[in-house]
Amino acid sequence: MFDKAKKMWELQGKAKKLQQELRELRFEGSELGGKVRVVVDGEQKIVSINLDDSLLNPAEKDSLIKFLTQAFAAASKRAQQAAAQKTKEVMGGLGIPGL
Repeated sequence: MFDKAKKMWELQGKAKKLQQELRELRFEGSELGGKVRVVVDGEQKIVSINLDDSLLNPAEKDSLIKFLTQAFAAASKRAQQAAAQKTKEVMGGLGIPGL
């Protein structure tokens, strides 16, 4: 019983550390040769959006939204992959079956 409680306590500590590490990571997605860039953190929260001034044309609004969405999706995917890898590293070291 004590061993299980100890593992759970260790897991909780490692999960908190992992969450902090993910907050500090940055992932970028870009479109149109870098004219549309979105940066997210490891928790997939948007950190910044950068747009080239040449894209700020009201007539191109729909295209701009499309490229922003694609850039965010690319950055988010990178963040998900990194989070999954870090989680696997942390959980795998605990020897818990299935993780």
